Amino acid sequence: MTQQPRAVTRLDYCQYLLGSQINYTLTNFAEHCEQFSRHAINRYLANDCIEPRLLWEPVCPHLVLSAEGYIVFDDTVLDKNYSFKIDLVRRQYSGNAHDIIKGIGVVTCVYINAQTNQFWVIDYRIYDPDGDGKTKLDQLQEMLTNAIKHKELAFRTVLMDTWYATKDVMLLIKRMEKIYYCRLKDNRQVDDSLATKPYQRVDRLRWSESEQAGGKLLKIKGFPRDHKVKCFRVVLSTKRTDYVATNDHSARLDDSSTRGVWLALED
Repeated sequence: MTQQPRAVTRLDYCQYLLGSQINYTLTNFAEHCEQFSRHAINRYLANDCIEPRLLWEPVCPHLVLSAEGYIVFDDTVLDKNYSFKIDLVRRQYSGNAHDIIKGIGVVTCVYINAQTNQFWVIDYRIYDPDGDGKTKLDQLQEMLTNAIKHKELAFRTVLMDTWYATKDVMLLIKRMEKIYYCRLKDNRQVDDSLATKPYQRVDRLRWSESEQAGGKLLKIKGFPRDHKVKCFRVVLSTKRTDYVATNDHSARLDDSSTRGVWLALED
């Protein structure tokens, strides 16, 4: 018996996304659900507004907080290389593709409780500079401020990749009395000579045996004179070496808590 058409709900659409493993298009949804026409689904998608709070509300009761918790900021690009008319699609760099692709950018915020080995996605932003005028750096600062002032989350450390390792973000985290760890690009200009030598690329620095484990105090070019970071040279393979900066001057590479940071950054 043919089912009577009815309005599409958010639950209907979410169940479709969970059930469809390959094709997530509006047309495919309509072809597999007799009670929904393509026009009805299109009207639902045009009018429904999915806000970040709808992610936070069901997650909040299950969150296990820790004073030693981590907040991780990362971004991803949903590949839409074959799209020509989808809103929010723009050409941008994808870390997965290691290239510029067409896609929808999403900045995510994840809370990690390393003591219980649990994590929760607590916030996100859609990258839409033409619509809201915000950069990904603006979105990170917005989510970080929200996590502290509105969600009132307990955490100690903020983890982020090279894209977010900017002066404004790093100094904001320091003002909030939090610890940050972030990767530096190989060509980041730094000084380890107390201003007695010119700035140089971080990957050109020389590291003593003690500095390999204990880190090296640096000043990053453009930062205030009194803001020093501790930098670690982390050899991950014969083809990859990372340089990780933190405002925690007590950190050591051979410390168990610091090793947890490397694992979180890698994940």
